[in-house]
Amino acid sequence: MSLKERLMEDMKLAMKEHDKERLSVIRMVRASILKAEKDTVKTLEDAEVLDILAKEVKMRRDSIEDFKKGNRQDLVDQAEFEIQVLMEYLPKQLSKEELEVIIKEAISESGAQSMKDMGKVMAKVMPKAKGRADGKVINEIVKSLLN
Repeated sequence: MSLKERLMEDMKLAMKEHDKERLSVIRMVRASILKAEKDTVKTLEDAEVLDILAKEVKMRRDSIEDFKKGNRQDLVDQAEFEIQVLMEYLPKQLSKEELEVIIKEAISESGAQSMKDMGKVMAKVMPKAKGRADGKVINEIVKSLLN
């Protein structure tokens, strides 16, 4: 079953169970997928759907920081719930230790010596961690290992 089909089935289930919050999140991500399909004039594959899901999670994580600054705990809770629902569709996330192993391999493969070589390392790491790790976390680990 493709991700789009799974989202559709979960949407139907949420409707039957009258789970309005979950239904809202699923509809939102389906709308993003449909918009991307209309923009590109093609049917998206699972890898492209994963990119959209990861982008939606990243947007919410960025929003949480702003909501905390504004003392809006209600919006923080809502964004965290949405992230929790979206994470169900993403592959299992890599732990910090697993990321460090991948990054150390990339550093040795690319021969990176300093922060100037960060782009080379990121270019090798991102395809391996795509959808399974937040780019911000990867960036922080690369910086710490190159310093």
